[in-house]
Parts: sequence; structure tokens; C-alpha cells
Amino acid sequence: MSISIVLVDDHTILRQGLSALLEAEPDFHILGEASTGLEAYQKVNTLEPDVLVLDLLLPDIHGLEVIRQVLYDKPRTRIVVLSMFAKEAYAAEAFSKGASAYVLKGSDARELIRAIRGAMRGESYLSPPLSEQSLQAYLEQIHNQIFDPLETLTNRERQILYLAAGGCSSNEIARRLTISSRTAEQHRAKVMGKLNLHNQSELVRFAIQHGVITLEDS
Repeated sequence: MSISIVLVDDHTILRQGLSALLEAEPDFHILGEASTGLEAYQKVNTLEPDVLVLDLLLPDIHGLEVIRQVLYDKPRTRIVVLSMFAKEAYAAEAFSKGASAYVLKGSDARELIRAIRGAMRGESYLSPPLSEQSLQAYLEQIHNQIFDPLETLTNRERQILYLAAGGCSSNEIARRLTISSRTAEQHRAKVMGKLNLHNQSELVRFAIQHGVITLEDS
């Protein structure tokens, strides 16, 4: 059975290398590539791959948010995170959003191939030296957290939140999402109202505190 894949990483050389590596597997087929979270979301919606291989640090929407949005619309797509962060906390966040595997960028290529095939069988995969025991502890902590106000937002409003927190104007948001400036402004107003935010500083602070963006994004 052929496994269709979309690759997402903002480093072109790495993405091209991964594409060549995975295409060498007789049952793997690369449907497309993306360098941003928004492109990833659009490619998955259009191409409907079996597996999305996803970096977490992207220049627009954070990888964790991409996981949530993709699985909301395409729940059959398996997500394999390929990350530089060798910490159980990052892996726990990815798994809690619905990822099937968490593979470190420093791993042997065979690990990524194993993780992709395992994801298709409904199995989870965690790169060593990350600890399953520590991962479970983080997952329990996440499960016991109080209500997340982000859950009140629609997918489109989450996209608006990310772009606005990153400093995009209403015109830039409209261009990126292919909507009108008026619609972008209306969505932004709804986001501010739902989250009880009153200015750009509060919006950015909220986005950082809730992991929508990182300090590097702001």
C-alpha cells in the first residue's frame, strides 16, 4: 500500500533532502511540500495525504496549532512531528494535540521511516532518548489543566490570532488568508472580544503565554 506524504519545514535544503530520502522508499509518495504553517494547512486540505511530516517551528502558525487545525478538518491524516527540541514537554504538547509520532531531527533516518509506517498502523512513536515515563507525566499534567480559552475560537479565528500576534495588519492578514480586509477586521474584533483583550500588547502576551507564538515570532 502506498503512503502519501506532505513535508513541512521552512529550511529548503532539509526539506529537499527529506523528500529524496522518503521517495527512495518504494511505498512512500511525496504529494507536496510546504514551508509555513498556513501552506501546510492548505496543502493537507487540498491533497489529503496519509501522513503530514511537520516541523514545530514555522515562520507563521506554530506547528502545534497546525496539528490542531489539520486534525479538526482531516482527522484521518496522521501527523509525524520532526523537531529539534529534545524535551518531553514539547513531545507531550504534540501528542496532546493529536500527533502520532515525535521524531528528533538528530535521529537516524530509519527512525523517521519507522515512525511514518507506525503512524499508518495507528501506533505512536517517541524518539530516544526521550522518556515514555516523563512523557506520560507531562500528558497527565496537560489533561488536568483548567479550561483553555483558545477552545472558544474557530479555526479561522485562531489563524487571525496567530497572524495578528505576529504583527500582521488587517490588510496583510486578508492577503494571506485570501479574505477581505473588512472580514479580517471583523474576525480580529471577535477574537479580542472572546478573549477579553483590549490592545495589541495584551494580544501578543496572550499568544505567547498560550503557546500560539514563541518569543522568536513576536
